[in-house]
Amino acid sequence: MKTISKILVLGMLLGFILPACQKIDRPKLGEFETDDSRPPLPDGPLRFFVPFGDDPQKRYEAKDSISGDPAQVYPFNLTEGVNGKAVQFTDAGRAIKYMTVNDFTDATSFSIAFWMKNTEKGRTEFLFSLTDAKYSGWHHSAVFLLLEKGTPEAVTLKLGLMDQWLEFPDNNQFKKPLMDGNWHHLAFVYDAATSKMTYYFDGASVEGVPEGAINVKNGGNPRGPVDFSTVKNLVLGGWNRHASLAGPTDDWIKSYTGAMDQFRLYNVALTPAEVQALFTGKL
Repeated sequence: MKTISKILVLGMLLGFILPACQKIDRPKLGEFETDDSRPPLPDGPLRFFVPFGDDPQKRYEAKDSISGDPAQVYPFNLTEGVNGKAVQFTDAGRAIKYMTVNDFTDATSFSIAFWMKNTEKGRTEFLFSLTDAKYSGWHHSAVFLLLEKGTPEAVTLKLGLMDQWLEFPDNNQFKKPLMDGNWHHLAFVYDAATSKMTYYFDGASVEGVPEGAINVKNGGNPRGPVDFSTVKNLVLGGWNRHASLAGPTDDWIKSYTGAMDQFRLYNVALTPAEVQALFTGKL
């Protein structure tokens, strides 16, 4: 009888337990969130935008406002920007790294625009890089920008674009007060239809640009559409090595020590009026 009672009791317990277990809701495999289930990116030509300091959580102070993704941020400080807060870089040999630039990689023409404030430090400083292992010979970047030998009136500016140096060399410097310690707006606009680069300073196109900084080539011919399909990361405030990425390690490659605000990537060639609007609106 005891044995029968034990079996009945055990059966009753299982009768209660098993149905309870069976009622636990478990999502089907296809119901788990994936990258494909993320909200779509907004429409328009602006494909990446970092306004800096617009979020109460420090982890998101340098987030991309298009996707909402945070940066991999090394220690940095915020300062008063041209519109709200801006990032203030220091001589720490470090930079901010982003894991993606969204679908800017599909661009054939492009525009890069941002605000900066700095004074000459007597060295070569790198402001940004779009990393690309396709260019593994030396620089590992599809696009990068460096400044050197500046004064309050002029600076040597070099924009690297897909294995081509677009330069304002020492004998023909970028004759704008970019390094005078005030906020200034820069825009680099490439039009695939003309294979030409246009430079903007404080909302106006720059005159007297060296020929070698205007015509973008590919094997000696007009480049036409750019190919950013293998671009991986964006680095701000330095070059690849400052974000622990592959690239040159030469000692003269220094991180940026100025301030930066409102960094934007567009998948179109902005018009002069559109660049002017960014400057006048402090955008």
